[in-house]
Amino acid sequence: MKILAIETSCDETAIALVEVKGGLKNPRFKILKNLIASQIKIHRPFGGVVPNLAKREHLKNLPILFKNLKPKTQNLKPDIIAVTVGPGLEPALWTGINFAKEKFKELKIKNKKLKLIGVSHLEGHIHSNILENIGMKNLFPAIALIISGGHTILIKMDSFDKYKKIGETRDDAVGEAFDKVARLLNLPYPGGPEIEKIAKKGNPNAINFPRPMINQKNYDFSFSGLKTAILYYLRDNKNFKTADVAASFQKSAFDVLISKTLRAVEEFNAKSIFISGGVAANKTLKKEFQKAIKKNFSKNNAPILTITKFPTDNAAMIAAAGYINFLRKKNKKLIAKGNLNL
Repeated sequence: MKILAIETSCDETAIALVEVKGGLKNPRFKILKNLIASQIKIHRPFGGVVPNLAKREHLKNLPILFKNLKPKTQNLKPDIIAVTVGPGLEPALWTGINFAKEKFKELKIKNKKLKLIGVSHLEGHIHSNILENIGMKNLFPAIALIISGGHTILIKMDSFDKYKKIGETRDDAVGEAFDKVARLLNLPYPGGPEIEKIAKKGNPNAINFPRPMINQKNYDFSFSGLKTAILYYLRDNKNFKTADVAASFQKSAFDVLISKTLRAVEEFNAKSIFISGGVAANKTLKKEFQKAIKKNFSKNNAPILTITKFPTDNAAMIAAAGYINFLRKKNKKLIAKGNLNL
């Protein structure tokens, strides 16, 4: 089975062609093409994503990316077209949805059984982990952590088609906090990679910034207070070292993420941890998770840590989620919904 997938939820235009075999218990994916057109340079002067600019670039990039699927598009006969319908920027989402509808009409002539499936961007992040064909054996129950510029969500998973949100941010997403702190430090957009880069030169223990909600028994997060604490620190300490501030902020944020995730692992006897979203690309986060798991669990009881190799927005993850939805016979309405929940 072949899946044509389209992702335009924010500032990445993405199209993928993925081949898949197997059922819910053990799907096996082969990524034939996974194309992304980044808009970072366009939005950087504004310090963030401008919705109308994002829409314009998606309209320009989608036909180009589809053409660049060749030779894969020659005699293309996908069984499924999967497209992101939310959450995200609604003007951007509509460009992907309308493009998917257009291709559905064209390609249905070749395959009368072609399906058009709406997909949650969040489910795409969750299912990005199975693109690596990690297998399903002894992975569940699992705890999934989605960390990006728009989301910080903790999820209990009994399988890849059965899961429940157990916690989320009450204000800023962790990736959003990275961007805001980067602006305070006069670092360019996007802030996540810049913070990670300069933090390597700093001392993570130089400044004891707060760890919001780390001792609360729930699984919710809050990062706006951490950002405010850094704002006040910079105001009161004119001779601050940028690298130390970046490293100390990063450690504070990661301590909260790791603490809550590992507590959920213990409470739900989870066998695995799945981490996805743009912040998952941070190599320091992976090292800190590995250290914490080694410290808090015996070798025989340690959860398997899987950090997706597809952390940033892409269409291959939408193909994976689309396939799972197809098997579950679930389909999101083809209507852009900026605040779509899991």
